[in-house]
Amino acid sequence: METSKFSKFSAEFLGTMVLVLMGCGSAVIAGADGTTGVGLLGISFAFGLSVVAMAYAIGHISGCHINPAISIGMVVAGRMKAGEAAYYIAAQILGGIAGAALLYLIVSNQASFEMKEWALGANGWGKGYLAEYNIIAAFVAEAVFTFIFLLVIFGATSTKNINGGFAGLAIGLSLVLIHIVGIKITGVSVNPARSIGPAILAGGQALNQIWLFIAAPIVGAVLSAAVWKTVLEKS
Repeated sequence: METSKFSKFSAEFLGTMVLVLMGCGSAVIAGADGTTGVGLLGISFAFGLSVVAMAYAIGHISGCHINPAISIGMVVAGRMKAGEAAYYIAAQILGGIAGAALLYLIVSNQASFEMKEWALGANGWGKGYLAEYNIIAAFVAEAVFTFIFLLVIFGATSTKNINGGFAGLAIGLSLVLIHIVGIKITGVSVNPARSIGPAILAGGQALNQIWLFIAAPIVGAVLSAAVWKTVLEKS
């Protein structure tokens, strides 16, 4: 029986909400300033484990994209129709906003809460943001990391992969790896929905810089899909 559009929409909404709540929450609540507390490794694993958990929770319903860049990449690779990707992306963005709103509801009820620049685990770059990498480093990192992330997804979910049952684990661990390297650069997005939610609530520089965290992951996803479709898939 074919899964309904509503079920897929709901799955993508909930999956993205959990990713933002748990991933960004690890930085905001357990990570103190984003680099202490559970530490960089803890935050990295929180994002990766969120993907692993959701892959096995909703993967059989929607494929667990929970990321507009993935849905766009699937269209370019010929694995998904543009019309279906459109409502996936809508669900993901709304889910990201809902996850950020839940996180805000929790942390704003702490006695010492103060809404600072780039709050709620928002992505960014430049002066005042973590290691203060510039816009070139931020764009290249987001595009390249998304490129790598999508290659793992295409390979792990390929019908030629005899270890397909471990796809969720491979994809989640690849996101951990990307965060370990990239947190100090941009906080790591590789996912427009993950960035849009916190940016809308945080405002300020996070919202001003959101364009990069939409554009760079899409560029990386399209290039990855093109390489997969024209070179790797045919091997």
